[in-house]
Amino acid sequence: MKKIKVKVPATSANLGAGFDTLGVALTLYNEFIIEESDSIQIETVPKIKELENPDKNLFVKVLKAACEYNGNEFHGAKITQIINVPVARGLGSSATAIVAGIIASFFVNNKTLTDEDFSKIAYQFESHPDNLLPAWKGNLITATVDNGKTYYSQIDFPDDLKAVVVIPDFELSTEEARRVLPKEVFLEDAIFNIQRVSLFLAALTNKQYDLLKVSMNDKLHQPYRKKLIPGFDYVVNAALEVGALGVSLSGAGSSMIALADKNFDAIGKAMVEAFKNAGVNATYKVLDIDKRGATVEVLA
Repeated sequence: MKKIKVKVPATSANLGAGFDTLGVALTLYNEFIIEESDSIQIETVPKIKELENPDKNLFVKVLKAACEYNGNEFHGAKITQIINVPVARGLGSSATAIVAGIIASFFVNNKTLTDEDFSKIAYQFESHPDNLLPAWKGNLITATVDNGKTYYSQIDFPDDLKAVVVIPDFELSTEEARRVLPKEVFLEDAIFNIQRVSLFLAALTNKQYDLLKVSMNDKLHQPYRKKLIPGFDYVVNAALEVGALGVSLSGAGSSMIALADKNFDAIGKAMVEAFKNAGVNATYKVLDIDKRGATVEVLA
């Protein structure tokens, strides 16, 4: 097997009203370096002891499953994971591992990865194409699953917008964030979201950025999840006051994302300060939208 590096972007899903519908790739990456070995050896940078246990490493689990899918037995590998995407912060860290495992297996086995192949393997581990597909394909993606088949469309995100991502120093698992959601919603709340996600896509396409503030509002998940995020409303307002065009949770949280065309650092600092006033330490990153998706590089 060749020594290869798979590089996969972080993602931000939902983007306000696009609950379980929209996802965008960001220029923040996890990297997976794989070499042939008769055993499983895992090194993480920075060191995360739990991930160095093959039984708990999602990338290894997916790599095994993808090899079996291709009719090959997985004997082992020397793996180095360079981790830049924070875990359990709503930035698709698990999606990077799933995408990388699938891509690595297909690459070393000289097989073409189809949409059907991808979904059959990936959905064994995560069932959200709005998170998985941007990590694989890049850019902004809207996706749905109908009768077991995934349908999606890639949308070219405007180059003049950046994402200011604020990452608080506490984890929030997707499972925990799902538990707080109601089983049923009011019809007017569903209509509220349909209107806004439609407006959001039109605003990006037509560069009507003044519409982003209202179109990133939501009534299906954020009103419930924000109770898990200290200072949520203050963080949103702080960003808007210094020039953010729209603000929402990133995925299920705990990170938050502001879209902007200027004042990027001022927005990040204002959001960090608002979190600090709520008793939470946070950092921020100014990121572009990744347009390439996951990539493979042969190292040796």
